[in-house]
Amino acid sequence: MLEKFSITKFVPTVLKERPGQRLIAREIATLIMQKYPDACEDKRMRSRASKTPLDTDEALLQQIVAEIGAQRKGLENRLGIKTTEERPRKYYYSTQSDTAEVEAVEKAAPLAAHDKQPAKLLEADLYPILSEFLFNELNIYSKRIDEKRSRKQYGPDGNKWLYPDLVGIEDLTSNWERAVIECVSASSETRTKLYSFEVKLLLNRSNVRECFFQTVSNSSWANFPYLVAAEVQGSETLSELRVLSGTHGVGLIRLDPENPSESEILIPAKERTEIDWNSANRLAASSTDFTDYLNLVRQFYQTKDIRPQDWDYSGF
Repeated sequence: MLEKFSITKFVPTVLKERPGQRLIAREIATLIMQKYPDACEDKRMRSRASKTPLDTDEALLQQIVAEIGAQRKGLENRLGIKTTEERPRKYYYSTQSDTAEVEAVEKAAPLAAHDKQPAKLLEADLYPILSEFLFNELNIYSKRIDEKRSRKQYGPDGNKWLYPDLVGIEDLTSNWERAVIECVSASSETRTKLYSFEVKLLLNRSNVRECFFQTVSNSSWANFPYLVAAEVQGSETLSELRVLSGTHGVGLIRLDPENPSESEILIPAKERTEIDWNSANRLAASSTDFTDYLNLVRQFYQTKDIRPQDWDYSGF
């Protein structure tokens, strides 16, 4: 008996044969056509009665890709099928819980020199990648704030929600004529925007609220607060972030570790027009890194120039 074409059956089957492997919809569609040729041919034949017959393999492939995307939420509800929010979106099968997946990426240890397996990214690996993206794509100079270098007057975990991972400055006058810069300086108009970034390897339903409110806590002083993640898993996670962002104004950046220029702002941060200097003072009181950052901001206002060598990435 001819097997009926079914996205909700075929996609899980194909992914379960490749546990953990992230595949885009086109790759899944190609595998479905290879694994279920009779069902796909029957689908093609049935399409001849429609206004858009699937006369070619490419047309059939594109139709399957479209159906995978259209039934994404139904696929996510099937046991073990998960998706990411990158572009193009990826689908995969995993028996791990959301909590276990977060623990797996956060506790990954560096591999030994003789180990031939691909090294897993650590969160620290993302900091220079984010700095590169911020400078090249957004014209933001950034600095690392190392929690380990701060005072521990609140206990071993007391600074967890106090310091962001990176801070930044955007020079609004970078393309202005000197006469305009001098005029703005004399009138005390705003010439910069200050940024704060909290970085995570993975955001999913198990950690999204904790990570979001950690960002709210340590970024309350900045004009633009951002949560940054190398992977955002699941449509429900992104929906939750949109709701939370609507209330608290924190933005979301999906960072592409392999190609920083392909990173994207999924949710723009809402600008806070005034810096919360009381919150900034609390950070400066315990962190020499944050004090150094404030000194660089002050230096810019005094000299009207940014020294690229003082920042983590400046295109050199």
